[in-house]
Amino acid sequence: MKLILIGAGNRGMTYGTWAKEHGHTIVACAEPRPDRLAHAAQVLDIPAENCFSDGAALLERDKIADAAIIATMDRDHYGHVMAALDRGYDILLEKPISPDPTECLTIEEKANRLGLKIIVCHVLRYTNFFGTIKEILDSGELGRIVAIKHSENIGCYHMAHSFVRGNWRNTALSSPIIMQKSCHDLDILLWLTGSHCTKVASFGSLTYFREENAPAGAADRCVHCSVRKDCRFDAWKCYQPILGSWPADVVCLEQTEEALAQALQTGPYGRCVYRCDNDVCDHMSTILEFENGVTATFSLTAQTSRIHRNIHIMCEHGEILADDGMKTITVNRFPSSHAEKAHSRTVTITPSASGHGGGDSGIMEDFVSILASDAPESRSSISRSIESHLMACAIEEARLTGSVIHMEDYRTQLNEKKRLG
Repeated sequence: MKLILIGAGNRGMTYGTWAKEHGHTIVACAEPRPDRLAHAAQVLDIPAENCFSDGAALLERDKIADAAIIATMDRDHYGHVMAALDRGYDILLEKPISPDPTECLTIEEKANRLGLKIIVCHVLRYTNFFGTIKEILDSGELGRIVAIKHSENIGCYHMAHSFVRGNWRNTALSSPIIMQKSCHDLDILLWLTGSHCTKVASFGSLTYFREENAPAGAADRCVHCSVRKDCRFDAWKCYQPILGSWPADVVCLEQTEEALAQALQTGPYGRCVYRCDNDVCDHMSTILEFENGVTATFSLTAQTSRIHRNIHIMCEHGEILADDGMKTITVNRFPSSHAEKAHSRTVTITPSASGHGGGDSGIMEDFVSILASDAPESRSSISRSIESHLMACAIEEARLTGSVIHMEDYRTQLNEKKRLG
């Protein structure tokens, strides 16, 4: 299969490298950063004449591949996707579809009208962890789901890297954190419940990563800071010990101490975490109601020591307690009293070499197999993925306005807005 790659950052190269390693060809690439474009050309064997600094320039060409991988920044997705659809490309699209809910609906409408496939990178649907939970629920052994408590623990260093110093720090430049980081989780809640969301309410703010919390004497950059020795967010402490792995490989292409030192002198990842232009929340709590009566709470927070998700699913006849960081799923059948021995079992998930617990390879396998065989709709198709995005936008509106959003009314308003242009 022949593919074009638009966006050669961490996510784009993950998908592009998988494709090459499994016998597919990346025939062209677009990436605005010259060093990343040159690296992609070398790693993926792309000829110089098919390397572009701008995705729009690549998409001005007639169709030259079977499909497109689009992994650009959030607010660039709409333009790239619409142009790729005009050229007749099926698309693997990094989430979010778009930060704008009307753009999400327009993309879905156009893809369906043209009969083209868009698979959104909701990679958690492809993990053994959530797949096993889904199998347990669908077996019916615990009865119907009644309520869910789900948490995304971002990790303080991940928050500092991606959402304070990094690309997704500012809503106007990318998207709200509930969309950018947690549309995955909203999608999982939809998948596990097998129902549509009816209402949302949310609370949260940016509490910690603010200028007033900077230590006395802190400088704008870590390299010039007199108090860096006692700061856990000192950029050298954050990246030097993990050279050669994520997220240090995002900071500088060449993974040496010399290259890192230069990047921290001038690049975004050397900035003081208390003096960046970030505005996305560092904690949020959301309440959701579904058509089938299930209620759920979802929390995201930066104030954790580990990056992991944990979920507690309460059913009619038992419960599931699971932690993807510990790779364990415990299933408890309810006893008649505290004197009765618990009916419990624990499933341990085998670690995967692929990123996101096997989700990165899982979605690529799904993508190429569906395109090769014209198979039925993907579990992460545009039409299955879009609801999580509308939920994320409604949740952000609920947070900002302090209101309860009814999803049917919200979608009606969006469709009217789209109709009026």
